[in-house]
Amino acid sequence: MQQWEGLAEFVAVVETGSFTKASRRLNISTAQVSRQISQLEQRMAVKLLYRTTRKVSVTEAGQLYYQHCRPLLDGLEEAERAVTQLQSTPKGKLNLTAPIIYGEQIIAPLINDFACLYPELDIRLQLTNQQLDLVESGTDLAIRLGRLHDSSMMARRLTGRQLHLCASPDYIESHGEPHTLSELNQHNCLLGTLDYWRFNDMGQERQMKLTGSIRCNSGNALLDAALKHIGIVQLPDFYVQQVLEEGSLKELLKKHRPSAEGVWALYPHNRQLSPKVRLLTDFLAEALKSNESGC
Repeated sequence: MQQWEGLAEFVAVVETGSFTKASRRLNISTAQVSRQISQLEQRMAVKLLYRTTRKVSVTEAGQLYYQHCRPLLDGLEEAERAVTQLQSTPKGKLNLTAPIIYGEQIIAPLINDFACLYPELDIRLQLTNQQLDLVESGTDLAIRLGRLHDSSMMARRLTGRQLHLCASPDYIESHGEPHTLSELNQHNCLLGTLDYWRFNDMGQERQMKLTGSIRCNSGNALLDAALKHIGIVQLPDFYVQQVLEEGSLKELLKKHRPSAEGVWALYPHNRQLSPKVRLLTDFLAEALKSNESGC
């Protein structure tokens, strides 16, 4: 703003008693100090300083103006310190969203860890499978899974999500283990919202339409059906990692695992990433990287 131009220079000259000393304090040239103050006096149509070859003195108007300017500069410096502190010690509101199951199992515990580190944050985590409009909803950060389609968002890949084809040992004993993709047509395939599964077939992605006796939009429900020996299921690692390690399920057709999908942090393209959002994104990326499944 034009009203601020020359103000810092004027205060520095009054306090140091010299244009040269003021220039050293502000780390600018003496000529620039003189020019800024001259323009300030012209705008205000008042003489603020008397200049001679030997010294600088302050006029009555200059003294009055200085008394008002010093608190203004103090307030500006305090504002800058507050912002700097906000950047180094995150505080205030932080709104984010994540898918329900992945959010409950993976993201929410990490957010709680983050909250312990920065107790002055006011965190609002909304778990929903709806893809919210981040700008309209005032959301700072969204966690999204799989392929991204919204080009108006900035995205950072946090980690990968690996799909696994699984069945219980009892199901395999009763129905046999498939060794080729074509054999899946002979099995009871427990499906989610899509009627196909993804595979890696000789380096190329392949989508296979399959059928089964159960179809459900809940990964936990499909996992329960597989554990009860009803059929074969394809689910992300955060559903099946533990039961695979325990042996309750066995992974099938490992060589046909599809490529890992991304887990992404999204934020609006036209919104500068705030320090607290950047800090949270870095925290999530580091935590998820260390927890990446080796299944």
